Amino acid sequence: MYLCRMLYHRRKILLSIIETFGGHLSAKQLQKYLFLFTRKQTEKSYDFIPYYYGCFSFQANQDIITLSKLGYLSIVENQNGRLIQLQRNDNYISLLDMFEQQMLKDLKSEFGKMNQNDLIKYTYIRYPFFATKSIIAKSLLNEQELASIEKQKRTYSSPQLFTIGYEGISLETYINKLIINDVRILCDVRKNAISQKYGFSKSQLEKACKGVGIHYIHIPQLGINSDQRQDLNTQRDYDILFDLYEKTTIKENQQSLLYIRSLIDKEQRIALTCFEANPKQCHRSRVAKHLMLLPNIDYDLKHL
Repeated sequence: MYLCRMLYHRRKILLSIIETFGGHLSAKQLQKYLFLFTRKQTEKSYDFIPYYYGCFSFQANQDIITLSKLGYLSIVENQNGRLIQLQRNDNYISLLDMFEQQMLKDLKSEFGKMNQNDLIKYTYIRYPFFATKSIIAKSLLNEQELASIEKQKRTYSSPQLFTIGYEGISLETYINKLIINDVRILCDVRKNAISQKYGFSKSQLEKACKGVGIHYIHIPQLGINSDQRQDLNTQRDYDILFDLYEKTTIKENQQSLLYIRSLIDKEQRIALTCFEANPKQCHRSRVAKHLMLLPNIDYDLKHL
């Protein structure tokens, strides 16, 4: 029990949900129950995106894998997907506060008798945005219900250049911003597309984008070496660095700019990404500036 108390609170919630529903759930059921649980939270333990089977949390999926490695869970692959099963009986529910315990009781009372398809269908009807990327919606819903999902889809015909940083937000919140703005290509302008923040290293980010129909492209030629980013304490420090960046990297990599311009011309809605939340403290703003200075511009710039 001592080791249980050392777990992140969000992982205690995961374990408690599985315990509440008999000690084992399919991966799809667990994601749906967790999603419905977080709808009752003021400060949500997990964020979600619309994915292949509806609402999905990358962080929860990673936590399940971690808990398996730590011996709390087993993951069994079968023809119907993954089965998540408790390996210990440690009364995880007792680690939650009384309000969360009541929320779990309510969750089981309201949804405990639903089979997997009924549970998925309920989330699709009640929260149609999270069904917009589903590959099974047509097999579960009628025409009217499918029409409600179609209304949630964001599609725009106007060309647009965006920039977006991932500082301070989850992978799911980040991906939802791209979806809502109908971003079709994400251009990663980091020199090295690695991150200590979960979900934002190249392979993770590329996989997340692919799952929602966004094409990921890494353009390291437009990045800044990490050793140049030391001792940036004021906006003036950033401005001096980026002024030099414009005179060197941008000037030497016009072909990379023209490549991004060709993507905008073809795919219409492109986002430049790097780490910093504030675009004024990120070189992506200077990349965007020079894209806006190219001739015959017919797109606008927006910082997400």
